Amino acid sequence: MTDLTVNVTRIINAPIDKVFDAWLNPQTLSQFILPMPGMPQPSVETEAREGGTFTIIMHVGDEKIPHTGKYLEINRPNKLVFTWESPFSTEGSTVTLHFSDLGNNRTNIDLSHVRFPDEESRTNHDNGWGNILECLNDLLK
Repeated sequence: MTDLTVNVTRIINAPIDKVFDAWLNPQTLSQFILPMPGMPQPSVETEAREGGTFTIIMHVGDEKIPHTGKYLEINRPNKLVFTWESPFSTEGSTVTLHFSDLGNNRTNIDLSHVRFPDEESRTNHDNGWGNILECLNDLLK
């Protein structure tokens, strides 16, 4: 277990409320939580409240890979914190999203994901979160 961290920042061309809400709406989340280009949409369920849980079943080839977590903090529209549990994560893996309104229907997202079992997993998640934020921007613009 290590304290390796991923930090990804993107500007999303949409208003802050719309960007924030996309992370909690299962229909919207399923359209952009795609860590690799060309992936089919995952199955997504959310219980969008502090202490609530989410389940994302990603489809990679014939495999179904579960990702689950618990919402630790929901501070609309500024901050979202949740645990991240998958076959590629380790205990205490947490994602924090900070949203900043840039005006002109633009939102900055600072994403930080902590705790990975090894450097390979950290690198894969860095690439995955980058693709996810690009998909979010494409979806909302």
